[in-house]
Amino acid sequence: MTENQNIPTTRRSAIKTVAGASVLAGVAIPHVHAQENNEVKLAVVGCGGRGTGAVKNALSVSGSLGPLKLHAMADVFDDKLKTSHETLSKDPQVGDKIDVSPERRFIGFDGYRDAMDSLKAGDIVILTTPVAFRWPMFEYAVEKGLHVFMEKPVTTDGFTARKLLEINKKAVEKNLKVGVGLMCRHCKARNELKKRIDDGAIGDITFLRSYRLQGPIGTCFTPKNDTDQSELMYQIRNFHSFLWLSGGSFSDFFIHGIDEMCMIKNDFPIEAKGYGGRHYKTVERNGKILEAVDQNFDSYSIEYTFKDGAKAIYEGRNIAGCHQEFAAYAHGTKGSAVISSSGHVPARPRLYSDQNIDLNWRGTPSNLIWTFPTGDRGASLEGNPYDIEWEALIDAIREDKPYNEVERGVAASTVTSMGRMAAHTGQTVTYDQMLNSEFVMAPNVAELTLQSDSPLMPDADGRYPVPEPGIKKDREY
Repeated sequence: MTENQNIPTTRRSAIKTVAGASVLAGVAIPHVHAQENNEVKLAVVGCGGRGTGAVKNALSVSGSLGPLKLHAMADVFDDKLKTSHETLSKDPQVGDKIDVSPERRFIGFDGYRDAMDSLKAGDIVILTTPVAFRWPMFEYAVEKGLHVFMEKPVTTDGFTARKLLEINKKAVEKNLKVGVGLMCRHCKARNELKKRIDDGAIGDITFLRSYRLQGPIGTCFTPKNDTDQSELMYQIRNFHSFLWLSGGSFSDFFIHGIDEMCMIKNDFPIEAKGYGGRHYKTVERNGKILEAVDQNFDSYSIEYTFKDGAKAIYEGRNIAGCHQEFAAYAHGTKGSAVISSSGHVPARPRLYSDQNIDLNWRGTPSNLIWTFPTGDRGASLEGNPYDIEWEALIDAIREDKPYNEVERGVAASTVTSMGRMAAHTGQTVTYDQMLNSEFVMAPNVAELTLQSDSPLMPDADGRYPVPEPGIKKDREY
């Protein structure tokens, strides 16, 4: 297959892409951008919590960078679109920038086309649906000449990774700016930490580790479908539970911690092996405890290997009542670092002269050599990376600066997928194996309609296929 011949080059170029600019550097490209005083219109496709949040982030930062208004919305669920529109319209910070008349609110699987058709070339579309729909929507956005912000992950399998890279070639040719929602890459504090590590503050990195240990989150635990919804619509409404839609809780939630480690290491791993399991899978609905029949494991442990032999460990868990931790660390030959302390923001990064990390970010032990400054009474000065990523994207559009984060987003998504697949199959999985895999998670996704069957149907007992490590070795279900 032609795409496979370019995999190693793609991985190397993705590593070099820090803020998305390097993939376009020195390329002669046409001008598709907005002048400072021209109003840019925005459409959002996928009106759940992340879509609503992304619109608010965009509109919150746009004032100083020129006028921007929300012009169109699309979703497959009318209630989600309605709730999102009402929430944004009533928001005191952005409500006056919501200009979505009823005829520009689109419901259905073709709604994304209608929303994009209402824009002009040089406007922006936000893609925040489950990742299964990312590539056909990105393809249409590029065809229409629209700048794009797409949420992470951007792929869940080799097919969609190769597809996105191919589509992105056209985006580059058209000088379209594309942001990917790995906002930790835009964090001021993490980047200050990275500069110091790059300058040798902790020596050569030999080991990284990241944790997201929490209770059930989002829709990662789902009972049997005893509703009047079709299987397709039921699964989309509970998309974290289904690997074809989201890559499961692993890809959708754990990608940030994995990418943080890659950011600090200036590399992406070449291999993964992993473990995981399903324990007492239950979910509460309307006061009743029901069996969860989703496809996720509820605990994961992945060992990643970089080409220089350094290791990175990622541990994730979704079980209530257990130790909780949401943090990332780096260890080098001369010291260690906290990459992030308790979630996405504030990161509160710190550097230590040895391997003894103080988990209290307010602490000042003798081995502490640097910490990101705070304001009065420990107030965060880091800013919001969800806003900062939008400042970078809109500024690139206004000033016609090179900006494309797709290769890096594909690389981070592929690394995440290979860890997930390693745990689900019980096999060692390499980056190239993941990228070259012919298994398609979401076949015929571009042809789905409201009347379609789901690509994944339950058995007669209402259960869905789950990973079986050591039995299903070349596919996850």
